[in-house]
Amino acid sequence: MSTQRQDEVGKMTVPPKIEWTAGPSRCEIRSGALHLWRIRTDADGIEFAHALSLLGERQRARAARLRHLPYRERYVRAHAGLREILSHYLDAPPGSLRFDYGPAGKPALAGAAVPLSFNLTTTGDLALVGVCSGVGPSNDVGVDCEWIRPRHSIEAVAERMFAPEVVRALASAPQEERLARFYRAWTALEADAKADGRGLFRPRPAGAQVPSVLHCIPEAGYIAAIARETLPPVSDWSTFDLLPQA
Repeated sequence: MSTQRQDEVGKMTVPPKIEWTAGPSRCEIRSGALHLWRIRTDADGIEFAHALSLLGERQRARAARLRHLPYRERYVRAHAGLREILSHYLDAPPGSLRFDYGPAGKPALAGAAVPLSFNLTTTGDLALVGVCSGVGPSNDVGVDCEWIRPRHSIEAVAERMFAPEVVRALASAPQEERLARFYRAWTALEADAKADGRGLFRPRPAGAQVPSVLHCIPEAGYIAAIARETLPPVSDWSTFDLLPQA
């Protein structure tokens, strides 16, 4: 059964490639705007010990449960990066931020002076964070990014997860396009489910508005989708690199 509203039908267009600029130390965001941040989660990212020191108790406990060291380091750098990014908007130390968590685990700022909606995604050696002004259904944002690599049984996954018209478009596409189409559809599905925090396998609440979904290429070999009730065109997004502090 499909769990997704999709617009990945018909001719496949190439999403725009993001041009990144160094992120400012202090940020303001206007209503309706989207800021997208990139975090390096490999050894070129935040120094590990410093990143670990920024995390809250819940995040440190989660990191300790990750037995595979590269996964643990990526997790720590991604979540420390999220804290640093949010601190630029809140003018507060990254380690002081507190979060509440929804039923499916989506975090939200607890007691923040500036209302912000945000979402984090990690894949490969990078993470992305979408930030919007305001809170509530009309401001909720979902972000998903995938490192494009071969995977088995994409048709079977599509049958289980995607809308019928998306399955048909995938099956009828030229063989050389199918992997790219699959990741376009998958990132849209994930971003949609993350926008309202319901989780991948929970139905959309009755009467809830289906969000807009836009795609971009954050760097070669990756594809990302952002979902929100309304979205400005990709060309109007502010796109920032989180640079490790010296």
